[in-house]
Amino acid sequence: MEAAAAPTRGARRRVSSPPGSRGENSPPERKVYMDYNATTPLEPEVIQAMTVAMREAWGNPSSPYPAGRKAKDIISAARESLAKMIGGKPQDIIFTSGGTESNNLVIRSVLRHFRQVHTSEGATPHFVTCTVEHDSIRLPLEHLVEEQVAAVTFVPVSTVNGQAEADDILAAVRPATCLVTVMLANNETGIIMPIPELSRRVAALNQQRAASGLPAVLLHTDAAQALGKRRVDVRDLGVDFLTIVGHKFYGPRIGALYVRGLGERTPLYPMLFGGGQERSFRPGTENTPMIAGLGKAAELVMENCEAYEAHMRAIRDYLEERLVAEFGKKKIHFNSQFPGTERLCNTCNFSFGGPQLQGRLVLARCRTLTASVGAACHTDRGDLPSPVLLSCGIPVDVARNALRLSVGRSTTRAEVDLVVQDLKQAVALLEGRA
Repeated sequence: MEAAAAPTRGARRRVSSPPGSRGENSPPERKVYMDYNATTPLEPEVIQAMTVAMREAWGNPSSPYPAGRKAKDIISAARESLAKMIGGKPQDIIFTSGGTESNNLVIRSVLRHFRQVHTSEGATPHFVTCTVEHDSIRLPLEHLVEEQVAAVTFVPVSTVNGQAEADDILAAVRPATCLVTVMLANNETGIIMPIPELSRRVAALNQQRAASGLPAVLLHTDAAQALGKRRVDVRDLGVDFLTIVGHKFYGPRIGALYVRGLGERTPLYPMLFGGGQERSFRPGTENTPMIAGLGKAAELVMENCEAYEAHMRAIRDYLEERLVAEFGKKKIHFNSQFPGTERLCNTCNFSFGGPQLQGRLVLARCRTLTASVGAACHTDRGDLPSPVLLSCGIPVDVARNALRLSVGRSTTRAEVDLVVQDLKQAVALLEGRA
């Protein structure tokens, strides 16, 4: 089967025929994309900004002649747009290749800073995170443990609300703790983590640590899934580091890192060494077209975030209503509807009840729906249930049947109706009723 085309506004998706279709005269199956937590298509305005940059700003941004200055101006404007999107300062934004690099840069920088501060003490740096983080946090930290250069505490999330609770995070802090890193929103459940509360608690703790001669604990949040779906303001969050990922909010596949008081209040050390670009924190000739696209995507979020959020929430809620209406409350288990806990406006993680209805089997029999069972980076797990759902207290048999549907800016109620009917025929096939 041909892969589903990137959805766009106005003109909808291309269509393709499934294997075993009846030939050229049979109507093609329409595809509906509901995997926007995995990636998003480029907005037309983003494509335009990138095209203009490729055509008119091809010069090296470090060069003094017009083409170079044009590129440098575009990069400066994009930096300004990203800063405005998150309520920060342009000088605190560093462009990176994406979320994985940003997250690794934070971890490696804090590790190096700890070593410089504690040169003669022989202390082992300690990191605190939670059990539902993205692999670009979990794996670098596990690697540090394997290398025996750091200790890490993975704090379980609450099975009552799916969150990494501030009390549990603070209880894990040790004298040698240097960084707490907790995502802003989970990519599978959509659960919003209590970062503002956590930052207030860490700030109060740091005052006590200063009085005792202990170094401050720095706070990082990976905001990849939250940006473009809800308002994100570093002043409210109170974090020292924040990870930005363009392709999650209809931008290109690059990213950025916010560092509060970069190089002055908060330390950052380069992982690469070269020509001195990005004030030597991330050297390498800048990718002007991608940065231009990222800046335009940030502009669109600033201008339209409330409308985006309202639309996606209405569509997601309609999806969940239709699922219950078609399958009944006993057949559907919503895996991220924790009472009193906020979640992303676009994310619906649910399971069908029944031993034959594993998530991957259901999707394999869908003709219209393009979606996933969880994080895109876990597609090699086969039929193993999601560790994120298990951490949230979802039973193994329920977690194994999970589907993650995430709607986007252009998803319609009509498309929801198509998807629900598609799921209905897929379940009937698996249960031998079709």
